Amino acid sequence: MERAELALYPFTSAASQYVGELDFDLDRLINSRAFQSARLRGEERLIQSLTTGISKPSLTNTDEGRVLTELLSYPYARILVSCLNDSYLNRKYSHAEAEAAYSLLLEREDFFLREIGEEFGIHAKQHERGFHLHFADFLKYSTTLKAIEWKLINQRMVHGNVFVERKDFARLLQEAIKKSIHDSLPLKVPEKTCTDCSDALSRLKELLQQKKGDIESGQTGEVDSKLFPPCINYAINNVRTGVNLAHSMRFAMTSFLAGIGMTVDDIINMFNVSPDFDEEKTRYQIEHIAGSSGTKYTPPSCSTMKTYGNCHGADELCKRINHPLNYYRRKMWYKNKSKKPATTKEKKDTE
Repeated sequence: MERAELALYPFTSAASQYVGELDFDLDRLINSRAFQSARLRGEERLIQSLTTGISKPSLTNTDEGRVLTELLSYPYARILVSCLNDSYLNRKYSHAEAEAAYSLLLEREDFFLREIGEEFGIHAKQHERGFHLHFADFLKYSTTLKAIEWKLINQRMVHGNVFVERKDFARLLQEAIKKSIHDSLPLKVPEKTCTDCSDALSRLKELLQQKKGDIESGQTGEVDSKLFPPCINYAINNVRTGVNLAHSMRFAMTSFLAGIGMTVDDIINMFNVSPDFDEEKTRYQIEHIAGSSGTKYTPPSCSTMKTYGNCHGADELCKRINHPLNYYRRKMWYKNKSKKPATTKEKKDTE
């Protein structure tokens, strides 16, 4: 790869080797004014991971300074992730890096995609409409993709090789990149190094706490957790304190949150409270309930909730509705009505 390509695909072994051959040490990267732009870009990678997604610059080999900044920002970002040692940040960061790479790969030549595939042990060959690869390589990186079209049984397979279109091959590479980055973190970073990064870490901690707080308080788009019915609040409070929900309650909570528009990732983050949290299993369950199989499940009615012992803390409004979603919609209607400006007649009535 050319230097500019190494900077755009910094997770490759070639990029790592190139950086390793540069004449500088870790202390200079962390403390030298000469590498301030690399540190700022590294911090920006993490900020973008938590907000808009990582944006990649347009680079050529003649942009030596910008190429070096982009190259060195990657190991610095990994150092920051390791110092913070937060599983939520690790997931968001590895996903964002992989997603940014996927966008670039869609525009690259077939031979380049094969080259990236070899990086992760995917030995693919080109055919007229895409690639074919061994079914074991396909399964290794498609198991996290729960949509029905990714099931092995739905693939065209000949003599143990699965045929995929190039965009789907790029999608498999995205999963391979994400897994590689995620599994390589956290690094073993000296305590002094983390101390020297304290300013950047403080800023990132604040943003991280804000993002986690938004999820915990239900501030995800138009969703308002203050309007949730008592049974769902009861389930959420139990989840946050590490209580394992009964299957029926877990289904009710997940289908409710999906039903009011929360994203799969935001629902997953609500379950991420225990050391034995299994993201892959949780994602599969949530995506299935949210409709990845072609059927989007609706929450159980109030009568069903009562039958399974999942009706908790019923209030006055509960007596007038028969479904948790109706509770939320009614509360949302009241909320929006209170925001509307008074009509001329209403103003006169209050004068």
